[in-house]
Amino acid sequence: MNNGDVSQSRRRFLIGATSVVGGVGVVGAAVPFVASWNPSAKAEAAGAPVTVNISKIEPGQQITIAWRGKPVWVVRRTPEMLERIESLNDVVRDPQSKEAIQPDYIEGIYRAVKEEYGIYVGICTHLGCSPNYRPEVAPADLGEQWVGGYYCACHGSRYDLAGRVYESQPAPANLVVPPYRYDDDNTVTVGLDPEAA
Repeated sequence: MNNGDVSQSRRRFLIGATSVVGGVGVVGAAVPFVASWNPSAKAEAAGAPVTVNISKIEPGQQITIAWRGKPVWVVRRTPEMLERIESLNDVVRDPQSKEAIQPDYIEGIYRAVKEEYGIYVGICTHLGCSPNYRPEVAPADLGEQWVGGYYCACHGSRYDLAGRVYESQPAPANLVVPPYRYDDDNTVTVGLDPEAA
């Protein structure tokens, strides 16, 4: 064996070893890089469905939950509130919600699976403020014609208790209805459609 043969085999060994170490290094660097593309646990939780117990909501009361980083309102409407919604069909822009953002299984003037409970994304469709829940009738600051609903203090948009926007308001559309389903009589899951839908 001469020195040339030793150098060639040594060279091949060093090239192979360096290639293997380099390949392991590339894989080692690529794994965390590719893993960083996956959503974090916090991001996954933010988009996850939210289940809420509605049995403790009193008639006329509204609660707020967070879903996908947005406020979602669940309001338990009284029979009187439902009558007032019906009386506003001529003064709201889209009474049957034909142009509204809502699931296909939400139909009619009450915009709900069950009339008693209204569920809406609590963000004004004008510029993204959060309207105030104002269920009282004829308060001094909203006038004698007010029969309860949502008032956006940012630019004055008014919605009824079904989230339908009044005519001639800055807001262009009704409040958004998120997908939701009743798991039983006492629980609602926001973010999932009913199994039959």
